[in-house]
Amino acid sequence: MSAFLEICSNSNPSFRDFAASKAARIIPAMTTIDRNTARPDDTTLALRRPLAHDSAPLHVSGEALYVDDLPIPARTLHAAIGQSQIAHATIKNLDLAEVRAADGVVTVLTATDIPGENDVGPVFPGDPLLTDGKIDYAGQALFLVVAKTVEQARRAALLSKADVESLDPILTIDQAMDAKSFVLPPHTMERGDPESVLGASPHRLKGRMRIGGQDHFYLEGQVALAIPGEGGTMQVMSSTQHPSEVQHLVAKTLRLADHAVTVEVRRMGGGFGGKETQAAGIACLAALAAAKTGRPVKLRLDRDVDMTLTGKRHGFRIDYDVACDVDGRIQAVTFEQAADCGYSPDLSAAIADRAMFHADNAYYLPNVRITSHRCKTNTVSNTAFRGFGGPQGMMGIERVIDHIGRSLGLDPLEVRKRNLYGQGERDRTPYHMRVTDNILPELIADLEASSTYDARRRAITDFNSENRILKRGLALTPVKFGISFTVTHLNQAGALLHVYTDGSVQLNHGGTEMGQGLMVKVQQIVAEELQIDLDKVRITATTTGKVPNTSPTAASAGTDLNGAAALAAARTIKGRLIDFASDHFDVSADNVAFRDNQVIIGNRTLGFGELCKLAYLGRVQLSATGFYKTPKVWYDRERARGRPFYYFAYGVAASEVVIDTLTGEYRLLRADILHDVGRSLNPAIDKGQIEGGFIQGMGWLTAEELAWNTDGRLTTHAPSTYKIPTASDLPADFHVNIYERGLNTEMAVHRSKAVGEPPLMLGMSVFFAISDAIASLGGGASLPELDAPATPERVLAACQAMAGAKR
Repeated sequence: MSAFLEICSNSNPSFRDFAASKAARIIPAMTTIDRNTARPDDTTLALRRPLAHDSAPLHVSGEALYVDDLPIPARTLHAAIGQSQIAHATIKNLDLAEVRAADGVVTVLTATDIPGENDVGPVFPGDPLLTDGKIDYAGQALFLVVAKTVEQARRAALLSKADVESLDPILTIDQAMDAKSFVLPPHTMERGDPESVLGASPHRLKGRMRIGGQDHFYLEGQVALAIPGEGGTMQVMSSTQHPSEVQHLVAKTLRLADHAVTVEVRRMGGGFGGKETQAAGIACLAALAAAKTGRPVKLRLDRDVDMTLTGKRHGFRIDYDVACDVDGRIQAVTFEQAADCGYSPDLSAAIADRAMFHADNAYYLPNVRITSHRCKTNTVSNTAFRGFGGPQGMMGIERVIDHIGRSLGLDPLEVRKRNLYGQGERDRTPYHMRVTDNILPELIADLEASSTYDARRRAITDFNSENRILKRGLALTPVKFGISFTVTHLNQAGALLHVYTDGSVQLNHGGTEMGQGLMVKVQQIVAEELQIDLDKVRITATTTGKVPNTSPTAASAGTDLNGAAALAAARTIKGRLIDFASDHFDVSADNVAFRDNQVIIGNRTLGFGELCKLAYLGRVQLSATGFYKTPKVWYDRERARGRPFYYFAYGVAASEVVIDTLTGEYRLLRADILHDVGRSLNPAIDKGQIEGGFIQGMGWLTAEELAWNTDGRLTTHAPSTYKIPTASDLPADFHVNIYERGLNTEMAVHRSKAVGEPPLMLGMSVFFAISDAIASLGGGASLPELDAPATPERVLAACQAMAGAKR
């Protein structure tokens, strides 16, 4: 009942009073749930069941329609982007004569053809749709070719001739820090007096770690189809995580009101954050061409253009200075985080902030200062990526823990356990939020036992003493990840629900489906509330024409927000049906119950569809909107304190690897995962997210290396040069479990927890297992010089350095 009242609490007083009076009969009484005894309710109709993804049969059969699969309207044109080949320059002249004269070309557009604003920056300005005379990175969009076929457009885009004045590019974090080149001012978060404690400590360690970026490598590249309508309107089919932002930016580019632009997305072939802001520019270019030609225009990037044009995960350089006691407990620590933001701000302010929020990961830091630098380089503007800066922040503190353990001769796991958040004064984060629901001691203990960690640690020590070339390593790392948008106003969602007279339901909400299973979870929530079969609920393509002003599907909040909004809409309809049945059949509302596709009204039973038909005849409105905003969250950035997260998600992973010290090659032998998703809405979907997140995190930290040449051109711009994990990288021994006693102590929808981003950070265990294997070359007492990603080349160099240091 309290969940329903929380949803309603932001409405006017009269509605709150109405909600309070109706809640008891609309929602069954909620009993107190004990964390240690909570189990899935086997009597549920749709919830907590391991159901397949709603589009799974369509994916397997090839019938699932993505933007590039949609039937194109008559007279559709195709576009291609002309790109810069250098990283930093001023354009003196751009000769497009050969481009315009090429076969099939209808028009060529430059910045001067944009009727509105030439900037698609999502928060801060600085992202020109088409460059207006200045080149800031290799791959930047200079012009747009519109032709009769996609092949003609792409060939023509290669024919431009640019006369430029080259400028010296800044390509690395080190260069940016030396030149004081930043996209935004630095930011500091502090609690206690770290400098005094560091200065007085006899156990003080310093270090530096570099963490590389990551390409999103979604299966479906960036694509948009823009269709001009009457009266200057524009419809855009876009592969985007943020339809509302695309709507606003297309309108701004074309100098239209928002109501003149409708953006629709049925599904994406992956997003991972890469389609939160980056999709907007593609959609704006397609819409610009459609507006100029009066014809539909499709713009689909090939893989090379996609990888050189669009942003990636931020690379980081992290410097630390830490003091600990003789038992390895941290007394004070300072971090200097330097993020490679690329040439413009994009979302770097929030991403760098989240890296600061997660610089503690799972550990209490009594005295701490975190300083963040947002570096400007002449590379593509980096952007959202699964974890949104959090993973980079966590890697810094995990390196600190590893360093402490090596220096004191302790297993790093023991240091991790000694520094976990606890009760009393040990529950304050660096941003002064209390950690009140930490279950990591339980999770670690469970995984230690199920993975036989202690026995394997002893076996690995024996193996390494007996083998000169091959070395094994083992690491168990925890994850504490905050759930909510740290930009408070984004924590809201809407839904529109229609019930038809046959009892079928159509739902639309602001969330987008990128393969993560959002739609089936929301479908389950609505089906459960109305007590109807899952196939009675249909969720339609996300569109700004039905639910306006939506937040992006990001921050792992898709189900929390949109599921709660859909639940609110379903409860509104349910309440109307209860009132109608009570009046129509002259029974107390307390005697109206929804159960298993039926409605029990006193001593009679009707099918759900029958009641809907009667309600329609009785002129009852069977359409409702739902709205939800996350309670309790707030953050005062100037004072660096508040509650930016509604709750935390937790997980632990233990990974064992073997490395070849002569080649640097390695293999993941076994992985054990125990992850907390609260009370799972759909264990099959959640488990898939845990497995996929872990593998993607492993890829980021071990294999996925981004490389630029000295001219600033990305050299890892295709599957031939950029390595992502494949099926062969899966460990033969892979144990993934959902924490059975999981429970969200906050009133998130049905006590579930977000699962999109947190599992990615479980991949840290693989990196630190590799580091552990390298450390064995020095007897385990020295910290390996290993940066991420731990490619075979870096592993080999670290092995050689460790062996040389021992000699």
